[in-house]
Amino acid sequence: MYKLLLKLLLMWLVFATVQNGYSQIQQENKATRVVLLGTGTPTADPDRSGPALAIIVNNSSYVVDCGPGVVRRANAAAEKYNIPSLKPAQLKRLFITHLHSDHTAGYPDFILTPAVLERNGPLEVYGPKGLQSMTNYLLKAYKDDIDIRLNGLEQGKSAGYKVFAHEITQGVIYRDSNIVVTAFNVKHGSWPQAFGYKFETKDKTIVVSGDCTYDENLIRYAANCDILIHEIYATSNFSKLSSVGQTYFLAAHTSSEQLSSIAVKVKPKLLILTHEILFGSTKEGMLKEVKSHYDGEVVYGNDLDIF
Repeated sequence: MYKLLLKLLLMWLVFATVQNGYSQIQQENKATRVVLLGTGTPTADPDRSGPALAIIVNNSSYVVDCGPGVVRRANAAAEKYNIPSLKPAQLKRLFITHLHSDHTAGYPDFILTPAVLERNGPLEVYGPKGLQSMTNYLLKAYKDDIDIRLNGLEQGKSAGYKVFAHEITQGVIYRDSNIVVTAFNVKHGSWPQAFGYKFETKDKTIVVSGDCTYDENLIRYAANCDILIHEIYATSNFSKLSSVGQTYFLAAHTSSEQLSSIAVKVKPKLLILTHEILFGSTKEGMLKEVKSHYDGEVVYGNDLDIF
């Protein structure tokens, strides 16, 4: 009898442990997470893919921007963190901040690779004016490839090759049972339209700046968010740039000093630096520049970081 009771107790402990682990995994899958897929710039840094990140909630992924390497970085994150919604076949929602090449060079990859790997539904893409034309030309450029994959020996799924491009304006541009996505205008050099995005879920508010200079509109939309993911350039060595370079960066990007001022006003629980332009400085130097004017929590973002 004693041995039987002991055996039953051990079985119950194993069952309880498994159930507790399963429950914890379920809670993690429902909680909102951010994965930095690419933190790079046009500089061809092999350790930093082009700009892209993903918001993950309740086993669904919402990707922002599609720089070079986006699909492979997403798959790497899927395997590293056990996030099924970042597997190529599950990449179905994309939000583009602006149409600069470093933010969109991975767009054909985002359209085609998941389709080849059996995405079973259309890709929904949201972004500024010009997105529809870009989409049309890409599908035309790969028309022969798509035709062969659908009607040749592969017998691919046509649904996976469908792309619905939505050209947006400021305001709520997407919602489902997991999330509400709001686009807001930001200033980025000569672009007539560039957006930041606010993602609101049941447990988090996450704001993504996109590429922009100091902008009061961003401050309004980002106020008191949980996570602010913002581009940045180092103040040190800025004076060594050419006059053309200085004029461009002042109009198109955000200095460490400006970002500190933004963070003081926004008061995010966490500030994540991305698209870092160092001008010969270092990670430590950039963090020091930000923290010299801002005492909140700041993280220097790297590819495949998760929060």
